[in-house]
Amino acid sequence: MEIIKTNSINFRYFKKNMQSIAVLLPLLPGADISKEPRDGIMIYSLSSPQAQSIFREVKHSKTNSIFIAGGPHPSARPEETLQYFDYVVVGEGEETLPELIHVLQNGGDISSVKGIAFNKNDMIVFTGKRDDIDLDRYPAFDPDIMYSTIEITRGCPFNCSYCSTPQLFGHRMRHRSIDAITRYAQFLVDVRFTSPNAFAYGSDGRHPRPEKVEALLKALPYKRAFFGTFPSEVRPEFISDRLLELVSEYCANTTLNMGGQSGSQRMLDMINRGHTVEDIISGAEKCLRHGFTPVVDFIFGIPHETEDDQHETLKLIKWLTGKGAKVHSHYFMPLPGTPLANLAPAPLSRQVEKVMGELALHGKVTGIWSKA
Repeated sequence: MEIIKTNSINFRYFKKNMQSIAVLLPLLPGADISKEPRDGIMIYSLSSPQAQSIFREVKHSKTNSIFIAGGPHPSARPEETLQYFDYVVVGEGEETLPELIHVLQNGGDISSVKGIAFNKNDMIVFTGKRDDIDLDRYPAFDPDIMYSTIEITRGCPFNCSYCSTPQLFGHRMRHRSIDAITRYAQFLVDVRFTSPNAFAYGSDGRHPRPEKVEALLKALPYKRAFFGTFPSEVRPEFISDRLLELVSEYCANTTLNMGGQSGSQRMLDMINRGHTVEDIISGAEKCLRHGFTPVVDFIFGIPHETEDDQHETLKLIKWLTGKGAKVHSHYFMPLPGTPLANLAPAPLSRQVEKVMGELALHGKVTGIWSKA
């Protein structure tokens, strides 16, 4: 193959991909961050909401660049992404991306790099999946370059039909060690975490291990950690008096982000959510009892959702906000690689729109009905 004579390596900056940049930038000495395409090797990390605007940018770029894409959307739709990009990193990038760039700069067999997709003779070649990485072998961020949240867990054992996390990171939960987490925490004023379920730290993702969470929280700077808050959340059935006592004792947050998704048990079962409506109610009540404001996520418009389902969700939202909880609302977006990827959202009930709008005006709901 032709050797690419360039030492210019740039990550395309977007606010929403800073976590990816923080993780990957330390692995590429000399790499930089750019707010526009540059000559050389351009690296993009993107999700589905960003995809079309980024595709347009790459298509109309006048630079002499090799374009590499990674992240949720390219990993799920490499064929589409390769209409605009030269290479796609499929799945985790910590091992794949540095190896790909080394081969591009020094020559070698590009097909020997596992975990990528590319075009060859009008055919798409996928070089095969890599093994899951050990988080402790790679940095959460480089404190000499930038600070970020600390990713403490990857993977999820659940199969929620709207979610792309298992497709991207697998069903086995992998945790960064306490020693590694505390090493990065010392650089942060507010210590925040990335995890699909913070209360699952140290566990298999299905059975909580409070002793592991306690060991982690004890090791963190006292009252500087925000645990179970955005960009993390917790599953409602994991919420227990013991875990809330630990967060209250060691952490600074007074809110807790909970994934509820629907107030209809029929819908929770349909999307394989793995918990009940009663779990949402019980989790919220425990939070309130311990002085935490639960911030509960809900999704409207999931395919096959009926007006009755939406009214069940609305009923639960009104109960939650009446008790002092907050709600963050979303409208269903089909994500590539998920079981619901090719299904259209269900229409919204007019009454639901009206009531949710009123709740948003009073500051009880954020998301699609408000500017918050």
